[in-house]
Amino acid sequence: MEITHFLEALWQLSLAMAPYILFGLIFAGILHEIVPDSIVTKHLGNDNITSVVKSTLFGIPLPVCSCGVIPLATSIKKSGASKGATLSFLISTPITGVDSILATYGIFGWIFTIYRVVTSMVIATAAGILTNIFDKDEETVDSDRAKDIAVKTDKPLNANFNGAVGAQHPTRTPTFKMTGTTTSETFTPSPTFSFKTEALQSDANQNASLNKRKFSFISAMKYAFITLLGDIAKPLFWGLIIGALITVAIPDNLSEILKTYNWLSYLIVIVIAVPMYVCATASLPIAAGLMLSGVSAGAAFVFLSAGPATNTVTIGVVKKMLGNRSLAIYLGTIVIGSILFGLGLDAIFDASQIDPTSLIHMDEHGGIIATLSSIVLWGLVLYFLLKPYFTKKESCSGGSCCSS
Repeated sequence: MEITHFLEALWQLSLAMAPYILFGLIFAGILHEIVPDSIVTKHLGNDNITSVVKSTLFGIPLPVCSCGVIPLATSIKKSGASKGATLSFLISTPITGVDSILATYGIFGWIFTIYRVVTSMVIATAAGILTNIFDKDEETVDSDRAKDIAVKTDKPLNANFNGAVGAQHPTRTPTFKMTGTTTSETFTPSPTFSFKTEALQSDANQNASLNKRKFSFISAMKYAFITLLGDIAKPLFWGLIIGALITVAIPDNLSEILKTYNWLSYLIVIVIAVPMYVCATASLPIAAGLMLSGVSAGAAFVFLSAGPATNTVTIGVVKKMLGNRSLAIYLGTIVIGSILFGLGLDAIFDASQIDPTSLIHMDEHGGIIATLSSIVLWGLVLYFLLKPYFTKKESCSGGSCCSS
């Protein structure tokens, strides 16, 4: 492999991904400004099936790829979404989208389209539920323990576990007031008690003020390109490098290999699709080409499902943001679910005798927008990667770390 081939693959990969990543960052920044954290916490913050289903349904229509979804998922996780809700959003969003759903119908028809949408919902929901069961957030675990202790002792705990205990047992300060009637001879007091809830009222006023904050585009962009991009810059860099290496290593006669080893085509497609970057819409002509070359519809579906849902960049971000256990659930659910639903689709296509016979034209990436987006993205990524070294050098030149 020549270095020029690698650099060309790296640049082509950057052209394909950069516009979606920048769009995802901008969308995430705006979303963070207009949607209060309390809303996200309310609907997606619980470790239950409802929050997982909501995040799955919210992600399905969004036209965001597996890299563009990274800043969105990072944003909702920072806003208080549970691990399960975040993971289900990470899976459901890139597999489908309004543009992808329409294009799928144009190429494969309504059976394939409905099957793709429904299976993406099932895979994403299953991953979220498994994550909530086997990899709960530490804050949620502490809150559950606090509730158990409070029930057993029948006493409120003076602790703040995300407001779980304090909300059930608010602290009130009793105030004694003297009221009554007076005469020239005696004073008859009538004691009454009232409870002050200044703390609760103050919190309510504070939450109301936060929810009514004015939209600031500058704040949205700072959150997008400083906070979020700063978090994902390193895994994004290495993901692009590894993705380019894998792209160069894939043989040109891929369809012939998959056609020869029909029963192993599922596993071969999984090995290629999981680390490879391809958006939901761009994966359609590839899958159709595989089917027209003789590869089974199920194997093509495996590529359509696992390809957009994962890539080296997303894998690195999931590991950093959610941990190794959630990463294992993320990959395992996508791989197993894609293969099982691929086998099911083969059975449906055999029974209905449906075979795609036409392909739609897809515009290739590489225009002025993609080029500028790639330059901007690489500039920002390199800035965040090199910033710690320049910061350390400046502090040392100032005598803070080099002076004896």
